[in-house]
Amino acid sequence: MAVTVLGIGADGVAGLAPSARAELDRARVVVGSARQLALLPSDIVAERITWPSPLLPAIPGLLAEHDDLCVLASGDPMFHGIGSTLSRFAEVRVLPHPSSVSLACARLGWAVQDVEVVSTVARPVERLHAVLHPGRRVLVLSSDGSTPAAVAALVRDRGFGSSEITVLEELGGPGERITSDLHDNAALNVVAIECAADPGARRLPRVPGLPDDVYEHDGQITKREVRAVTVSSLAPEPGQLLWDVGAGSGSVGIEWGRTHPSCRVIAVEPRADRADRVERNALALGVPGLTLVRGVAPDALDGLEAPDAVFVGGGVTAEGVLQACWAAVKPGGRIVVNAVTLESETLVARWHSDVGGTLTRLSVGRAEPVGGFTGWRQAMPVTQWVATKEST
Repeated sequence: MAVTVLGIGADGVAGLAPSARAELDRARVVVGSARQLALLPSDIVAERITWPSPLLPAIPGLLAEHDDLCVLASGDPMFHGIGSTLSRFAEVRVLPHPSSVSLACARLGWAVQDVEVVSTVARPVERLHAVLHPGRRVLVLSSDGSTPAAVAALVRDRGFGSSEITVLEELGGPGERITSDLHDNAALNVVAIECAADPGARRLPRVPGLPDDVYEHDGQITKREVRAVTVSSLAPEPGQLLWDVGAGSGSVGIEWGRTHPSCRVIAVEPRADRADRVERNALALGVPGLTLVRGVAPDALDGLEAPDAVFVGGGVTAEGVLQACWAAVKPGGRIVVNAVTLESETLVARWHSDVGGTLTRLSVGRAEPVGGFTGWRQAMPVTQWVATKEST
């Protein structure tokens, strides 16, 4: 079954290449949003179908009912578009149009390869937290006309109120407008941010080891220095999935997720108050896609997608937790366990003896006031077990 996907801009059929216009002329059924279908002239005689909501469950039925579909998509269908979704169900033939990112960069004189792109279409605007850095240029693909104001509020609250924010509306169409107005915007818009930090703004790098005080926590947190080593040992790669078991404040999973936008996290936490903190920390630090499972391991792990890596920070000694994690992790995947108590240390030593890996003792001392002087205060030592599951 073949599906033709046509990229179309705000200028409608006038902006289509001859080959794309020919596809429209021969189409028997055209599917798109109400806005896209309204761009078609009356001489397009195909049956017009507006995407139902929710969209994803409707796709198999549409494909089964029509054996030759022409689907309209905004700009480049394979860039945050319907083309990549349809390709999961059927063979697609794509005729792209310039994307909103290409058009925005053309208007602004920005190099496309140097721009961070964040989509807020059906996604939380808090994803922006991870990309706000001084001197960076960011394009936000808006969900609707309310997005520019939401972006401006987040940028201001994050300490980047000095940033220059521009809204580019209906790019390529007759209603195109480029404005600094953030409160009366067309639904079809892109928000451009030239990031500038206010004096005293908190800087949050992408590398692991954020300061402990950027997290809301009750003391149940993997401390900064140990966290940096832990995420390094987990060795995140783009697209990989982490289980953060006994998440506490969620710090390890969040910093895994910050390493790359495609890195995914499932955090498992039994205590309701701590689970709530995990969610708030994930939003505040730019990882709103974190999946939270409220439950006790190992039972809470049943049915979860197999991970590429597992971190066990809490509940190490609970019956069956390490067995379940080791069984679930993919071949070639990694498990990292931080042990603090004698009981947990004994357990990881036994696992090290049985399946191998490395054991490392981490000890951190911080200088603190001692009366009128300064002395070293040692944190509890952490024994870290790291093992890679052999490929089969």
